[in-house]
Amino acid sequence: MTTPYDVIVPAGGAGRRLGGVDKPGLLVGESTLLDRVLAACVGARSTVVVGPVRPTARVGVRWTRERPPGGGPVAAVAAGLDLVTAEVVLLFAADLPFLDRRTVDRLVAALDDAGASVEAAVLVDAGGRDQPLAAAYRTAALRSALVGLGDPAGRPLWRLVGGLAGVRVADTDNVAYDCDTWEDLEQAREREGG
Repeated sequence: MTTPYDVIVPAGGAGRRLGGVDKPGLLVGESTLLDRVLAACVGARSTVVVGPVRPTARVGVRWTRERPPGGGPVAAVAAGLDLVTAEVVLLFAADLPFLDRRTVDRLVAALDDAGASVEAAVLVDAGGRDQPLAAAYRTAALRSALVGLGDPAGRPLWRLVGGLAGVRVADTDNVAYDCDTWEDLEQAREREGG
């Protein structure tokens, strides 16, 4: 039996590299980037999206805002943690068009299998880079790291999660692919189209 988990999706960024467009609302195939991420998280006890409320095909999503709005990923994690209760929380960027349930389950299982002393299971992309916004964390560890960090606004995510004891999970299906630029989005649409 897999440990129950909650999900936090930071989705309050300004989309600067896309000219300020609402990136989570962009389409890949028939669905928005945000809806694609939420679809992969159907096994969560609760799902919190941190950002402006948007139309979504998913029901039961809880919405909140980081303080201040647009305050960055650590501020988003802080706001999301106020609404989760599971011992494990998964963090997923809102622009992962190929995130799937299998990968979500692999991250939770990796954290389960690693034992209580391990605080994070982080997806590692094909280039060997850790993806902290595609990861499972022990909720208590994130909360403790936040206390030690001080004001979360404007802080880089690595300052929050970089000191956590973790295991790395290979991204065997290239689901860590994210859409930061128009070129990334076009490539995702081509990949989705086959």
